[in-house]
Amino acid sequence: MATGRLGVADLTGDVLATLYTCPDDTFAVTSVSFCNRGNSAVSVRLAVADLDAPVNAEYLEYDVELLAKGVLERTGIVLSSGQKLVVRSSGSNISAVAFGIETPTA
Repeated sequence: MATGRLGVADLTGDVLATLYTCPDDTFAVTSVSFCNRGNSAVSVRLAVADLDAPVNAEYLEYDVELLAKGVLERTGIVLSSGQKLVVRSSGSNISAVAFGIETPTA
């Protein structure tokens, strides 16, 4: 079981990235931070999904504006076995980091 940083991604424009997948027989409590290292505003998305390509109902954040040099954090996200944190940005120079705690289900 892991504690601390669970996943990182350096996002490029309009590409979905799986930031973290909850291991089998585990649940996780996570927080996700986006950091815009660029000089222009972008939009970001975050989903808790069953697959690498989320459906509309799985999004927690959808095209939220992230200003230049800005940050966005979403906390208290609970994932069950096999679920994925999937992120996307409309531009480059965006960091996404998942922090959390994994716990066995049994």
